[in-house]
Amino acid sequence: MFSSSDQDRLYFPATERNRVPIGDALAEMLPEDGSVLEIASGSGEHAVTFQRRFPGIRWQASDSDPSHCQSINAWIAHQSLSDQMPKALQLNVLDRPWLLPESIRLELKVVIAINLIHIAPWSCCKSLIDQASEHLPMGGRFILYGPFRRNGSHTSLSNEVFDQSLRDRNPSWGVRDLEAVEKLCSQVGLQAMYFQECPANNLIVSLTKEVNCINLF
Repeated sequence: MFSSSDQDRLYFPATERNRVPIGDALAEMLPEDGSVLEIASGSGEHAVTFQRRFPGIRWQASDSDPSHCQSINAWIAHQSLSDQMPKALQLNVLDRPWLLPESIRLELKVVIAINLIHIAPWSCCKSLIDQASEHLPMGGRFILYGPFRRNGSHTSLSNEVFDQSLRDRNPSWGVRDLEAVEKLCSQVGLQAMYFQECPANNLIVSLTKEVNCINLF
């Protein structure tokens, strides 16, 4: 058991808008049991929503920002999930290797990142894919959600404008090419890509670990 003040809870507007369509897509992708590791969980609103919706799994939220970890723990306590859901794991996607609790590592079936790779350098995307493959068992799933370019082109004007705004804030950020992400994944044995369109020109992308390969670094 653990407790956190309600004052620690953060609210991200996008989370409230997209948690239902993401959850509906995950209903077709997640296993009935085992552990899910979410990278860069942010406020924790997605994490508690999906833990409630999929009670058979154990949702391990994580983030590199201590204030986000505090928020995640506060949301877990607020939703009375402290007996079902582990405390937030402070984890930087660039850490190598990821140091996971044994209880999560031994039952890990899914690694997921929601709205991460377009607001992080490409090196973060590479590390995410590399370490996801390293920790997932054969048959495990790697899931990404967010905007993507397809075949080098934006799928909508709004995504193009969004991409430019990201690059103006940080030149190392930007909407990623789905094909480039798929290529990295295939190099570490994450294959059989499946994707589903979501509102606001986003995609949820799922790949399965089918081959053990050398890492990207």
